[in-house]
Amino acid sequence: MDSSSAGKASSSTSTPRRYDAFISFRVHTFRDDEELERSDLLRAIEESKIFVAIFSKNYADSSWCLNELVKIFECATEKQSIIIPIFYHVDPADVENQSGSYGDAFVDHEKDVDEKKMEVIQKWRTALNRVSSLSGFHVEEQ
Repeated sequence: MDSSSAGKASSSTSTPRRYDAFISFRVHTFRDDEELERSDLLRAIEESKIFVAIFSKNYADSSWCLNELVKIFECATEKQSIIIPIFYHVDPADVENQSGSYGDAFVDHEKDVDEKKMEVIQKWRTALNRVSSLSGFHVEEQ
């Protein structure tokens, strides 16, 4: 889900080993990348029981990521699934309150919007607020 690091993560030498570890426990993982069809990703979200949302500083710049988060939040709410938020070099309060880089992203999203787009943006804000208030992990600057 993290558009800012998707290319870096998939080229990492440690990624295949971590992925293999999930496979050995019969956990099916889906990494968001350009090769994954949107319909396949939405179906994977609908069928999942556990979600890991990785929030980076640039996460809110991507309407794609925000739409996925809304879908994850809706499915998790309906099925009482687990969402584990990870705050990667971003303050959880910035995600929850849409401040800092998240506030900047929303200023851009809200330029020249109509009523329908504003409804979508409100869903993004709600999903960010609710998911970021869950217990998760905070990876700080090193």
